[in-house]
Amino acid sequence: MTHRRTLAAAALLLAGCGGAGTPTPPVGTAATTGVPATLTDPSTTTSPPSSTTSTTTTTTTTTPVAVGPWHVDGRRYYFPVQPPEVASYRDEHHDYPATDIFAPAGTTVVAVTDGVVHEVSRDDTWDPEVDDGATRGGRFVTILGDDGVRYHASHLASVDALMEPGVRVRAGQVIGTVGATGNANRPHLHFGISRPGGPGDWETRRGEVWPYQYLQAWAGGEAITPVLPAE
Repeated sequence: MTHRRTLAAAALLLAGCGGAGTPTPPVGTAATTGVPATLTDPSTTTSPPSSTTSTTTTTTTTTPVAVGPWHVDGRRYYFPVQPPEVASYRDEHHDYPATDIFAPAGTTVVAVTDGVVHEVSRDDTWDPEVDDGATRGGRFVTILGDDGVRYHASHLASVDALMEPGVRVRAGQVIGTVGATGNANRPHLHFGISRPGGPGDWETRRGEVWPYQYLQAWAGGEAITPVLPAE
């Protein structure tokens, strides 16, 4: 995968998550969309479950409509924003590996694979005067996948009522909705991939693996397990 590492000033202009100083919304977003809603899982003849989602900040308990799942060695993967065709994202991010997936506020966010909820934040305590890195993500859900990979979804407008640390989730299960909490400039999902760690290790949790190639694969019907950096 090619990573376009531009000058710091240019990267901040393109970022959806604010960096140091005054954040600027991204401009000229080049859409990278998912697969058509009519595409079905090549490994099964069953239809995906139906859904009712919330478009407000009220927590909800729902069953998802999701494109996928795509299987690899018994593991299932979904694109984290559903439906994928409403999302746009780039092969870049400021400061550290991650991807900002832009979508309308209230869009459904799902677990990308089977796993266990690792951390949850239902409160948006971000204060620009303090600029605490641990609170920049606002509301978030972090899942430790059965594949041994940690997946972080932040800037959520709402967190599903079932999301609590230790709760088991299935691939495609609703975990929240797209929002602009924390230091977000506009509604989007900050999506990070990292090695498992302890609660509160926000600098690792926010992302240490570039997600773009995996997002492209999951949206296009290909199951790929992220490769983590060596210890």
